[in-house]
Amino acid sequence: MLKIGIVGARGLSVANAIKARDDAEIIAMCDLDEDELKGAGKALGLDESCLYRVYNDMLEKADIDAVVIGTPMQCHVPQAILALQAGKHVMCEVTAAVTMDELWWLIENVEKSGKIYMYAENYCYMPEVQLVKELAHKGYFGDIYYAEGEYTHDCTELRNWHGRTGWRSYWQMGTRGAFYPTHSLGPVMACFDESERIKEVACFSSGNHNPYGLRNDDVNQAMCVLESGKLVKIRVDTISPRPHCLTYYQIQGTKGCYESPRTGGDHVIAVATEDNPQGYEKWRPLSDFNDMLPERYKKGGGEGAGHGGGDYYIVEDFVEAVKTNTQPYLNVYRAAEWTAVALLSQLSVTNGGRVIEMPKFRPNMPWEEKRIKL
Repeated sequence: MLKIGIVGARGLSVANAIKARDDAEIIAMCDLDEDELKGAGKALGLDESCLYRVYNDMLEKADIDAVVIGTPMQCHVPQAILALQAGKHVMCEVTAAVTMDELWWLIENVEKSGKIYMYAENYCYMPEVQLVKELAHKGYFGDIYYAEGEYTHDCTELRNWHGRTGWRSYWQMGTRGAFYPTHSLGPVMACFDESERIKEVACFSSGNHNPYGLRNDDVNQAMCVLESGKLVKIRVDTISPRPHCLTYYQIQGTKGCYESPRTGGDHVIAVATEDNPQGYEKWRPLSDFNDMLPERYKKGGGEGAGHGGGDYYIVEDFVEAVKTNTQPYLNVYRAAEWTAVALLSQLSVTNGGRVIEMPKFRPNMPWEEKRIKL
């Protein structure tokens, strides 16, 4: 039984998924806000003796094997490092870090600890994303050479918390560039070959027109050039007045394409097949291919879990990684690369869209490569 402590009482997207399993349990929770902590603890059926206001107290006193980090972004690396140094496995919400130096610290501590670190990019686990990934890896799109993702989510109402200026005003909308790319980036990168990596990043913005005095530009477009020369375009827009569209994706390959709905409707696919060589000329519902869903999605288990049930399967993979002592697909190196798109896009957009080279994140990187080339 994997015994888990959650830090961040509002970061409960995986709580129901953990509760639905018979090989993991939540036995502790930590949060600075006492009211939030007690409310979340009650919802999870935790005794007050299992609730902690001080994170170090939970790490030292609670009998836990792993920590799920669901706190503000600027807390992720310090809390992950403390957990790793205390001998705990870590699953951490996005983004992984808020500076490039933090990424190096995180990687070094994961490697030194020998513990499991999993990036909780739960959008990768949504059923439609998993189906498209399966189709991509089976060659339905041919050779994929272009993808795009969009995260358009008006977050301006989240700038303040209990009448005070909240962390999002600084660590999200207080920075420039595509500061929150991984919900869009992860699902499309998963469709490429696993050996593919991002080589360069350039970011362009529409400028700043918002009435809130926020530093972030209204629209940020990050262009990612992969090592193979293929392209991924990522839009991050959390200020523009528009309906939410958190999960728009497009995949384009030599045999056809896929698009998720922007304003309602179906996920659609158009691909050439042996039976219909011109099949790429007409859209058809993605659901026509539901028999290609991974088997565990067909069997169910994610009902009631967040993100379309995807949170159940991300917890399943985390638990399995700990059991087998095998770093997961969403490992620290992928977390660093996808997070670095945000951090390098800040440098790019403030330098007129300059192309910034991505470090090649991998095990045991030499010190000389842990730098940014301008």
